[in-house]
Amino acid sequence: MDAPGSVIGAFRGTIVTLGGGGFSMSETGESATDDWLLDLAGRRVAAAQPHSPALPRVCFVPTASGDSRDYIERFEAAFTGRAQTHVLSLFGQSPWGYREPEMLAEMDLVYVGGGSTVNLLALWRTHGVDDVLQRAAASGTILAGISAGANCWFEASSTDSFGPLAPLRDGLGFLPGSACPHHHGEEGRAETFRTWIADGTLPGPGFGLDDGAAAVFTDGALASVVTEDPLARVHLVEGETETPLESILLA
Repeated sequence: MDAPGSVIGAFRGTIVTLGGGGFSMSETGESATDDWLLDLAGRRVAAAQPHSPALPRVCFVPTASGDSRDYIERFEAAFTGRAQTHVLSLFGQSPWGYREPEMLAEMDLVYVGGGSTVNLLALWRTHGVDDVLQRAAASGTILAGISAGANCWFEASSTDSFGPLAPLRDGLGFLPGSACPHHHGEEGRAETFRTWIADGTLPGPGFGLDDGAAAVFTDGALASVVTEDPLARVHLVEGETETPLESILLA
């Protein structure tokens, strides 16, 4: 197995990391961030099929939640009619069934759900999902994820996969540094993340992702920040200092 972080510098493609929000945290299933992601995916389709663009192909990957049926059904309710919806169920959840991860290479957008970052990484590596995603991104597939689905792309992260908050230095390494989802949304997250970055427990740069905020990376480098909540931010954490980054508020 490659050492954590070994992909950095070689990764090509677009990754959108959501601290929280999207259909996962919307009572109605509506989300300005999800609308924006669909627009990105739609533009990819239109560029490839300018005369007869189809709906974008969007695959939900609910590994971190143990392929929760409720979570999958919420995804389908939010995206059906606006995208060709697909689900990668590594647990063979009925009625979706098991499919080979190579299906991800056919997607315009891969949307990774929240849950346990540790379990997600272990299963992905066993099934070769990480390798497929790296190749898919290089071919133009947009990768996105919320909470654990945001943590996974970085070298390291702050996670509650073991119960209490703990540092995890075992990410995919598609993105440099460390992530902390729900940064100011859950007690203790911001404070412990700053401490772990400052004392070297987690590698910098640190990205504290608030609920309702998303950081957009292109070829491994931060490109922009978008928010669906005017109070939400992505914070750059250096030492014990966090700096809110300039963001674009989505309509």
